[in-house]
Amino acid sequence: MIKAADLPDTLAVFPLPGALLLPRARLPLHIFEPRYLQMLEDAFKTSHRLIGMIQPCPSPSSEDALHSIGCAGRVTQFSETEDGRYLITLTGISRFRIQQETNGFAPYRRCQVGWSGFDRDLGRAEHDDRFRRNGFMSLLNRYFNARQLDVDWDTLKDADDELLINSLSMLLDFEPEDKQALLEAPCLATRRETLVTLIEFALRGGSNEEILQ
Repeated sequence: MIKAADLPDTLAVFPLPGALLLPRARLPLHIFEPRYLQMLEDAFKTSHRLIGMIQPCPSPSSEDALHSIGCAGRVTQFSETEDGRYLITLTGISRFRIQQETNGFAPYRRCQVGWSGFDRDLGRAEHDDRFRRNGFMSLLNRYFNARQLDVDWDTLKDADDELLINSLSMLLDFEPEDKQALLEAPCLATRRETLVTLIEFALRGGSNEEILQ
């Protein structure tokens, strides 16, 4: 467990469109670019082993703009291939807010970050008391059938609320800006509502039909 006092003021950030990491969830990554191999090696030298996942932000004024909120993950698994690439797993620890980008000699980007406002990320798994699982699973079944995707339904049915909602938020094929909205949801209930809206939009083309919640 990482405590709030252990969170660093400066964080290496990995801008990757569409790659969403959420607290207590796991994100597998394939690291092969030299600058990110260096980022990973530097992360191994720290006690926290944190890397900040962040979405690039479409901006007419800058091609390098980043969204202000990302999620830090701790390297919890890694393996090295014969040609020097890494297969790693990040476990989500806490969201952060970028305060400013720092200049330095590292080939990757680093930012000064703040962690306030995300206290629930370091706590226990969240629950959603208003979650209507049967209706949600029915909606999900329609979504997967429409895309002709095979699903391990037993695993989905057995997953607790947070694991189910966060895993689907990370795995389903939404636009990067939609992924950002899921990341910034203040609580699990809001993330579930956002996820339902996105699934309904994908199925019905954004019609005005009532959203299933």
